[in-house]
Amino acid sequence: LIADPEVDIVLNLTTPDVNYYYNLKNLKAGKHVYSEKPLAAKFAQGQEIMALAKEKKLYVGCAPDTFMGGRLQEYRSVLDNGTIGNVIGGMASMVCRGWEWFHPNPGFYYQPGSGPLFDMGPYYLTALVSLLGPVESICAMGTRAEEVRIIRSEAQKGREVPVNVDTHIAANLKFKSGALINLCVSFDVWESEMPRMELYGTKGTLCMLEPDPCDGPNLFGGKVLLRTQKNCRWLAMPRSEEMLKTPWEEIEVRHQYNSISQAENSRGIGMVDMAYAIEEGRSNRASGDMALHVLEVMEGILRSAEENIFVRMSTDFMLP
Repeated sequence: LIADPEVDIVLNLTTPDVNYYYNLKNLKAGKHVYSEKPLAAKFAQGQEIMALAKEKKLYVGCAPDTFMGGRLQEYRSVLDNGTIGNVIGGMASMVCRGWEWFHPNPGFYYQPGSGPLFDMGPYYLTALVSLLGPVESICAMGTRAEEVRIIRSEAQKGREVPVNVDTHIAANLKFKSGALINLCVSFDVWESEMPRMELYGTKGTLCMLEPDPCDGPNLFGGKVLLRTQKNCRWLAMPRSEEMLKTPWEEIEVRHQYNSISQAENSRGIGMVDMAYAIEEGRSNRASGDMALHVLEVMEGILRSAEENIFVRMSTDFMLP
């Protein structure tokens, strides 16, 4: 495949431990690359990938492309038109019990380059940076509930898997825009009713409320919920029954790719966009530069947790 002169773009769907190897191999062969997330297991490897791509004038794209879906594009519209004012804060929460309950071969999820941060974190971080721009600095803490996980799925049921990464991580992210975001990613939680994501603006709040822990930015579609002064429940005390029952305003999602079904899946629109970008000579939206920034953020979260320090980011990207 890599040697085939008819191939222009290679879609790399390998596991995180070898994404770097095949991304680099394809670039060296003169192919554009669209990679599964993360771009690489280490930030230095991601830098090497992007440096080679720029040297050879090749495109790099990287999942996730769910930020191009209907719900997050509607989020972007709400932010761009000033409905909630300047975003000063927010939260993002991806908590569940891990993938050994159903995945046929889940061992790699508990090794460096994966875990809840590198596996699910890219969905949430890419959503956030696509809306708010680059992260400036990070402080974080991490822990793990167990040193060994037991596979529950049938293929390898009963086999023990060593846990070599933190499986519960709490991070504070300061964005260059000034927004402060609290991020929690975990494979140690049995159940949660937290929103998957909220953004707090000077004029209102956007909420991504889902019952399933894997929903939120992992999917293309879903509801967009809004509260502003007109439906805020905290404008008078004591609060009346009528005020307590004030519902969230549901914003109509006017953008395409708004399914919440995994059966009707839009994954790959980022690569389609990259093909058009190559043809048109413009930047692709699910860009390698943005993926490299997300990779630096994730490595920065781990470093902050391990060394008990604040970590500043060095990369930037063009807001898609």
